[in-house]
Formats: sequence, C-alpha cells, structure tokens
Amino acid sequence: MTAARPRTIWLVAGEDSGDQLGAKLMRALRAAAPGATFAGVGGEAMAEEGLTSLFPLDDVAVMGYLPVLARARTLLRRIRQTVDAAVRARPDVLVIIDSPGFTHAVARRVRKAAPGIPIVDYVSPSVWAWRPWRAKGMRPFIDHVMALLPFEPDAHRRLGGPPCTYVGHPLIERFPDLRPCGSEVLRREAVPYSLVVLPGSRRAEIDRLMPVFGRTLEQISRVVEVEVMLPAVTRHRALIERLALDWPVPVRILTGEGPKYAAFRGARAALAASGTVTLELALAGVPMVVAYKVSRAEELVARRLIQVSTIVLPNLILGENAVPEFVQAACAPASLAQALLPLLAGGAMRDAQLAALARIDDRMRLPEADTPSRAAARIVLRAAEGLDTGPAA
Repeated sequence: MTAARPRTIWLVAGEDSGDQLGAKLMRALRAAAPGATFAGVGGEAMAEEGLTSLFPLDDVAVMGYLPVLARARTLLRRIRQTVDAAVRARPDVLVIIDSPGFTHAVARRVRKAAPGIPIVDYVSPSVWAWRPWRAKGMRPFIDHVMALLPFEPDAHRRLGGPPCTYVGHPLIERFPDLRPCGSEVLRREAVPYSLVVLPGSRRAEIDRLMPVFGRTLEQISRVVEVEVMLPAVTRHRALIERLALDWPVPVRILTGEGPKYAAFRGARAALAASGTVTLELALAGVPMVVAYKVSRAEELVARRLIQVSTIVLPNLILGENAVPEFVQAACAPASLAQALLPLLAGGAMRDAQLAALARIDDRMRLPEADTPSRAAARIVLRAAEGLDTGPAA
C-alpha cells in the first residue's frame, strides 16, 4: 500500500490570539501527520513551530474602524500578497484563524481564484451575537468552521452557515491552572476578601471602566473589607497605575498569566469587563459581576446589530443569565456595588451563581483524552485529504 504523501497546509492568522491557536494546531498536525509542511501568515508562536510568515503579523493585527481605515492600503496590499502566494502554492488545505476582517477577505479571493483548495475557518465569527447574515454569507468560501464555543454549531445550523463542529476552547486545557487547591479554597473564605478587578485589555475599555470601578469599590469598602487584585496587560500597566491612584482601597497590580491565574484561584469574587476573561473566571469558579461601556456611536450601531440578550460568555454557554451584567447606562457604581456585595458576603445569590458556573465544565468538555488542537487537526487533515468534514468528523 502506498504511503500517503506529506500534506502542505497553509495557515493564515491575523492577530496574537490566532497566532497562539495556530501554533498549537501546528503541533497537533505534525503529531498526526509527520512530514506535513506549513506556510502562510503568523506571529512569534507559529514561527517557533517552523512557519516562515509572508510578512510581520503586526501589519494586519488592527482592530476598530478608525485604525482599519488608517491602515487600509497596507491591509489591502497584504491581502493581495497572501492570496497570490496561496494560489501559487496550491496547498492541500487553507486554514484561516479568527480575525475575519482580514482572513475572510483572503478566503473569499482564494476561493474565487482557486476553487479546488479546501478552506477551514478556525474560530467562528460571533454570528450568534451580531450581523447574523454573515453565517449564510460564509457558505460560498468556507467549507468548515471549527468552533470554540459549544453553542456555535447550533447557531450556524439555524442561520444557514457552513458545517460547523465544536472542537473545544483552549481554556479547557488550562483547568489545572484555574482550579484552586486546599489553601486557595480557604483563602476565598478569609477576610479581607480577595476581589479581582478586571477593567479590560484595551485602552478604551480601561479609560471607561477604571473610574466606574473605583467608585464601585468606594461603596463596597464602606460595607466589607476587601483586598483588590488587578491583573493588567503589561503594555497598559502605567495607565492602570495612574487611574488607580485615587481608588479608596489599596490595589495590587499583577502582570503575567501565572499571577493572574493565582489571583483567580484565591478570589472570593470578581468585577470584570465583558470578554474572554469571564470564561476564565467561570472555569475557576469565581462568582462575578460583569460591566461594559462603549462610545455613544458604538452603542447606536450595537443596538441595531446585536441579536442576543446577554454579552457574557458564561451566560451564553449556560443558556441562562446566571451572571449579572451592567452595560452602558446601567454600568453605574451603585448598581455594580449592589450586585457585588451579596457575592462577597455569601448567601443565596452567591450559591446560585456558583452552582450555575459549576455546570459549564460539562457543557465545554471534550471526550476523554481529547484536546482542542487534536480535534481541530483531525478536521483539517480530513479536509486536506478531500474527505467529508461534516459535524460528525
């Protein structure tokens, strides 16, 4: 029997989080298909796995309407460069990773120029939350979507999107880092209570939420003694330190993933900006209150486009609003303090949220001994071999 030839796999990421996913996927693909070769666009993590990127990832790692407009010429040039190189290479499969503004533009053009190249999308756009028509619009140029969240395959079926399989969120590989040990469980019960405050990872989020969070802590500190832990993105640490100067309680600012997860393991409760961090807190079993604010212009756009009743990931996974959220005008110190105090003090509200968060594990769990990167690699290799990659793959 003739051995299968080595596969050529193209991967195209558009920002740092996609680079991390791409690196893990490359490791899993190499283990499952020795001899596979890789090319495309990535960052430092994918470079460590052997990918030589067509250009620096920073050229396309742009978010927000104004930054995209300012870099439009560079983005268009990099899109054309990526498409031309992929079409010339004719890989066995093209894997686009998140960043749909960039990667979908690449995928559409590759499909038009070389319709025989299978295209797999790693990370579903949030079609379940806003602009749901994007799901159906993906069908002509995406053969399969690999979803990080367990409710996304149903969303794509409902909205007429491409075949979609839940492959697992990378965070489920971090369970050991998120689960408290005996002494950390005891720390959660000790006064002063450890309160984790997370104002976001982007400057605009930090600017809007830090003053609100400071006034919230002022109200909380009149009732209960807390020790505030604030994990910060390194590049914004100076800004956070400046904005926390007038807070009424001492703040311990942490940088790095290890200290952040250590803070989660000992935390009694959390006050957090909406985002992936709410899922990290949920998996760590930390009851939380979630807040978010955007500009008035962004609010007007969001009201027209957002299709869901909650923006909190644990709520979406559970199918119920177990975690209280306060958005825009509702994101006010009095409201946040009123919701947070029962989570610190204990009682029925705290117990109910803890019970809900405990159910998330089963919703996100993969079969025994499987991992997200291995599940994703199986689908990519089936696509490369020209096999069906339907949801049962």
